[in-house]
Amino acid sequence: MILRLKKSVAFVGMMGAGKTAVGRAVAEKLNVPFLDSDQEIEQAANMSVAEIFARDGEAFFRDREAQVIRRLFENEICILSTGGGAFMNQKVREIMTGSGLSLWINADLDLLWSRVKNKETRPLLQTVDPYRTLNSIFEARKDTYALADLIVEAKKDLSIDEMAERVIAAMRECENILEFVDES
Repeated sequence: MILRLKKSVAFVGMMGAGKTAVGRAVAEKLNVPFLDSDQEIEQAANMSVAEIFARDGEAFFRDREAQVIRRLFENEICILSTGGGAFMNQKVREIMTGSGLSLWINADLDLLWSRVKNKETRPLLQTVDPYRTLNSIFEARKDTYALADLIVEAKKDLSIDEMAERVIAAMRECENILEFVDES
């Protein structure tokens, strides 16, 4: 008997929460494709997220992001890592809820800061006081993240593999997401 994913699951949450690392591990354990919405956007635009933000602005980026997420959710069952701001978009939340499951990896501010403080690839943190900016973003977004279908707490002492197991255990508690199938 193996576990089979019945619907796509979108990992949502703050930058640094572990959406990509944990998502990739969950996808591997469930033998489904892992996709990253930011990578898909970068491929389509042939430029980085930071370059898109700088050239076209956040509103343009968020619109493209919604289009890409819709396409990814419609094409195959997968684990999808989304950018930190994706879930703030009502259209994106409707896409996720309508055809899959949204899963918030909830990491506290200290854990997030420890993971992003030295990253130049975070356009929203290119400010005079990046910690204060991160805190402001977290405070502005946490209530919306709490609307996710499923919430899994991130802990700094857990490995990626342990977090993946926590996520799968939480997904097993949800109806119509995972099922056991006989491979014989």
